[in-house]
Amino acid sequence: MTTKLSLATLDTVERTAGVPAYGRGSLKAGIVHFGVGNFHRAHQAVYLDDLFNLGRDHDWAIIGAGVLPSDAAMRDKLAGQDFLTTVVEQDNNRSGARVTGAMIGYLAPGNAAATIAQLCDPAIRIVSLTITEGGYFINPASGLFDPAHPAIAADAANPDDPKTVFGLILAGLRARRDKAIAPYTVMSCDNIPGNGEVTHAAVSGLARLSDPDLADWIDANVAFPNGMVDRITPATGPREIGIVADEYGIDDAWPVFCEEFRQWVLEDRFPEGRPALETVGVQFVPDVAPYEHMKIRILNGGHAAIAYPAALLDIHFVHEAMEDPDIRAFLAKLEREEIIPVIPPVPDTDLDDYFALIERRFSNPKIADTIPRLAQDGSNRQPKFILPSTADRLARGEDVVGLALVSALWCHYLAGTTDSGRPIAFNDPNIERIRAAASAATTNPGAFLELKDIFGTVATSNRFARRFTHALNSLQQKGTRATLKAYLDDRLVN
Repeated sequence: MTTKLSLATLDTVERTAGVPAYGRGSLKAGIVHFGVGNFHRAHQAVYLDDLFNLGRDHDWAIIGAGVLPSDAAMRDKLAGQDFLTTVVEQDNNRSGARVTGAMIGYLAPGNAAATIAQLCDPAIRIVSLTITEGGYFINPASGLFDPAHPAIAADAANPDDPKTVFGLILAGLRARRDKAIAPYTVMSCDNIPGNGEVTHAAVSGLARLSDPDLADWIDANVAFPNGMVDRITPATGPREIGIVADEYGIDDAWPVFCEEFRQWVLEDRFPEGRPALETVGVQFVPDVAPYEHMKIRILNGGHAAIAYPAALLDIHFVHEAMEDPDIRAFLAKLEREEIIPVIPPVPDTDLDDYFALIERRFSNPKIADTIPRLAQDGSNRQPKFILPSTADRLARGEDVVGLALVSALWCHYLAGTTDSGRPIAFNDPNIERIRAAASAATTNPGAFLELKDIFGTVATSNRFARRFTHALNSLQQKGTRATLKAYLDDRLVN
């Protein structure tokens, strides 16, 4: 028998899971968060729940905000359980469930007026985002904000009826400026190098298209701290919902599963104040960049590296990929020989030890993170997680055999079938264009490198083109397994 999750049933839920030590009535909103997905509920919301459980800072509760039509389903599920979430933390040796209550409301997508009104409330002092790497309207090749994107152009033409996250944030800032209310801090929690700077560029860049004076005001008055976030959080499906019901007796419409490890490194730039997150483990540092480079290139780059060989070999779970000796050795050789050597030093951190931690985290069977999740959205993830390491090595005159193989594996994956002939299901906003290039690459490998908005200057390197072509030819002629073995034996050269 299960208990439907709600504020009224917490006394029953407490028999099998941790529950908030604070009452909902004690909380007041201080944060509006765009992008209420699994990662946010396993990360930022958990840190705030920890803080509230200490009896601290109850005026920093979260109001969720939807933008996309798909956000309505999440809002409905959470509203049906009083915005509570069951978070199941799973380590190799233990599992445990807790219910978090840091969110107290959720603005429906499609109602710009209500969202802007909430953003104009002086009590809201932070606006945070987890909108994925592809949500920032960045030109992949230049790494800069793209003011010509149709969605941005539409918001610039209709600033009073915005449709994008940045249009809504901008409208809220405009309203606060006009009413002489101090601006909120805008805090990105996405895996993008310099995520605060990227967010600043998007908000200010959009403003400059229609109201240059507002853009100048934003540049002078609004804080956009950089931050690094980390916690492996797989997607929720029937399996996860069933485990929560069977093992904990909780009927949760959309629980979150995650690893036990978590990390959050932030610049301390919050002019209107912030919750005391340092008391629950958040690191506040003068410069986040070293931590970002380490995490994005070693962890996210590692995920991107193993995703495509695992997919091509019909491996479904990440821990199963790490059990494959060729994939595990491929990851280790790539990281130690090509990725880690071009990462700047990180304070009080040994990069080899950090990679050893990543190997253990990837190998955790209880997380049940999936290869299809890692393989999705390659057109946004490759330029952020893999190609920067490639570009750095080329700029130093160093070889890129392994990194070129990663790009070739992605191209070969886009051909559409695994090595055993199974069809591949894709999830990428640019899938038609990149698949066309991958198809052309079956006879002309250079056709894939013509995706200049993705490969940028890397595509102009003769060394990279030669390594990529050789790796792709090997994948097409010999298959994934043989190509991995050739790389491991230092035979994937031409």
